[in-house]
Amino acid sequence: MSEPEMRPKAEKLDATDELAGVRAQFVLDDTVYLDGNSLGALPRSVPGRVEDVVRRQWGSLRIRSWDESGWWTAPERIGDRIAPLVGAAPGQIVVGDSTSVNVFKAVVGAVRLANGGPEGPGDGEGHAGRPGPGGRDEVLVDATTFPTDGYIAASAARLTGCTLRPVTPDEVPDALSERTAAVLLNHVDYLTGRLHDLPSLTSAIHAAGAVSVWDLCHSAGALPVGLDEHGVDLAVGCTYKYLNGGPGSPAYLYVRRDLQPRFDSPLPGWNSHADPFGMTPDYTPAPGALRGRVGTPDILSMLALEAALEVWDDVSIDSVRTKSLALTDFFLECVQAYVPEGAVESVTPTAHPERGSQVALRCPDAGNVMRRLIDRGVIGDFREPDVLRFGFTPLYVGFGDVERAARVLGEMF
Repeated sequence: MSEPEMRPKAEKLDATDELAGVRAQFVLDDTVYLDGNSLGALPRSVPGRVEDVVRRQWGSLRIRSWDESGWWTAPERIGDRIAPLVGAAPGQIVVGDSTSVNVFKAVVGAVRLANGGPEGPGDGEGHAGRPGPGGRDEVLVDATTFPTDGYIAASAARLTGCTLRPVTPDEVPDALSERTAAVLLNHVDYLTGRLHDLPSLTSAIHAAGAVSVWDLCHSAGALPVGLDEHGVDLAVGCTYKYLNGGPGSPAYLYVRRDLQPRFDSPLPGWNSHADPFGMTPDYTPAPGALRGRVGTPDILSMLALEAALEVWDDVSIDSVRTKSLALTDFFLECVQAYVPEGAVESVTPTAHPERGSQVALRCPDAGNVMRRLIDRGVIGDFREPDVLRFGFTPLYVGFGDVERAARVLGEMF
């Protein structure tokens, strides 16, 4: 398709976009914001809610807000609000702490589950997650993962007496063995935007007798996940990307319902105690997903997140996925039309089943190219050494945005 035809096509696509009305629920300006895979835009409902939390709930009600304003139940209440966005039934997600902290809980908890944990039989004779004779003593981690996941997995492996083995997701089926305790994988690769096959990889992990841990940071809110449908054991995710919870908004932990009685968190805190106000010296974990809590919830950011999630009212994740693929298809088409041949190379898969909601382009001097794009009002980001990342949040990105971004990118060369 020639360059003059791209703008009318964008206008036609925007005119038939069933999610176009959701855009008005966000605070946006005249820039093209394609960095929602790092930090989502601000939903309009959030400032007023935060002001109410600060001025009325904290300022006036003070300590009474733990009960009267529902502060105490926020972690599980907001977890239930996130649940349908990742294909989970209520009662399996608790919100709180950072993604890194939740990865640590999940990986250590997974090793303990694989080796029997404090209750029930395991493959060896391990205790408190330490493999016994013949126990499972290896953790597989995505070798292409966001670095923190690797750091946390290495520490969790040391703590549980396991060895750490980095492998690519494609290598997982062949790397699994009777030694494998846990496997930590990213649903969508943070750098390339590649979507990994969660159903088949989870099935392979289970067939080997191991426990699956999925990082959903780059998929939750952008595409269907199907945690319950595919039998995922444990999952974690952030809320400040496609869920638009704000900078540093709390992450979440998913523990499949049937595993909850045996989930042994390495970070037991008073907030996850069965009787938190009993102040007893002995720890008894709370039932259900609540045992994933640790300390006092971060109420200000927690309730900002709850307000942000209101934009999902009456929005289906399937419609979001449909638009996401249309946006990324159109961006690649516009790049082909506007950018000189050979100037950039897409490292994001073209096949829909393998693509998340971002497009990563490799080019020389990528850092400088991104700085110039930002100066021209197109906001993406740069990853060393040569990758331009563009994230497409279907709730507020339109096809006109996509056409403009590609056109400005073409003018960089």
